[in-house]
Amino acid sequence: MENDNLELILRLSCFFGIFAIMALWELKSPRRPLRSAKRFRWFNNLGITFFNTLLLRLLFPTAAIGVALYASQQQWGIFNQINLPLWIEVIVAVIVLDLCIYLQHRLFHRVPMLWRLHMMHHSDVDIDVTTGARFHPIEIILSMLIKMTIICLLGPAIIAVLIFEIILNAVAMFNHSNVYIPFQVDHVLRRFIVTPDMHRVHHSIINQETNSNYGFNLPWWDRLFGTYRAQPAQGHDQMIIGLQQFQQPQAQSLKWMLRLPFKGHGGGYDQ
Repeated sequence: MENDNLELILRLSCFFGIFAIMALWELKSPRRPLRSAKRFRWFNNLGITFFNTLLLRLLFPTAAIGVALYASQQQWGIFNQINLPLWIEVIVAVIVLDLCIYLQHRLFHRVPMLWRLHMMHHSDVDIDVTTGARFHPIEIILSMLIKMTIICLLGPAIIAVLIFEIILNAVAMFNHSNVYIPFQVDHVLRRFIVTPDMHRVHHSIINQETNSNYGFNLPWWDRLFGTYRAQPAQGHDQMIIGLQQFQQPQAQSLKWMLRLPFKGHGGGYDQ
């Protein structure tokens, strides 16, 4: 129980710390003007974030960390069958888990039923630090089940899973943030991490751009698998964020977001 509480405190501290930094950065140096009322969007985006956090805690009290512990006790997974120095296992495990997140992201764009869930994330008409956690509760549950399955197959060290979870949450807020980074700096950074300018292309209203730049943390997978797009066709200042069929203001309300997967044809998934 103490370990569970320590893990929760650590993750929440990192979340609120990174969130505060990115929110202040957005306020001081925004990349783009926002189209919709910030207070309304933040209320709904943060509302779904807190709901999802509570839901996961109720359904999966120990979450990914607990599964990693159980896999270790049962000697499940690849890493439990080989003897690697811990620091090497941590690095390899974090990289492999990041690749799995990339592949999962592509899957949610490719399969129409999954795309219906993922549309909620893309229906935001702006992109800022709150967009990074705007996911439908059903997608959140499915993502956790997929992650748990991968952890059972890999058997990574508990510390590797904890580090990966913290990194994933941090970079999701970073690369969704509406912050200005000079082009020269961004050009160097995106060799090692997915930057806001790189990921913003993924939220373009143009389908070919929506179906690119799937990476959340490491930028290598998009280049390796041919899904990398350097810049949006209309430029970052003129590009339109969101989905063509969901540009109306009510698409930002919590009630509308929760009902979205059960509405009409989703369209626009990766074909």
